Amino acid sequence: MTLYVSNLAFQVTDRDLQSLFTPFGAVNSINIIMDKATGRSRGFAFVEIPDAAGENAIRELQGVDLQGRPLSIAPAKPKRDESDGGFQPNRNRNRF
Repeated sequence: MTLYVSNLAFQVTDRDLQSLFTPFGAVNSINIIMDKATGRSRGFAFVEIPDAAGENAIRELQGVDLQGRPLSIAPAKPKRDESDGGFQPNRNRNRF
């Protein structure tokens, strides 16, 4: 299961997240998303952990303070296909 972890303080490291999630199960990977222009964290990450461990982590860590910020944790949504440039036509528009 891949978890979306948001509201991270900019100084949170992989090691911080590893320490936080390891009590729930083996952490397979951690990916803190960095801003390409500044090299600074964008304040969210993806943590890959076994399914049952992920469900427990969501339940137990939701809102927990990490470096002064309450965490928000949810199952990650599948990556959106952007091969069309991300364009989503407005299907509710009236056609003439």
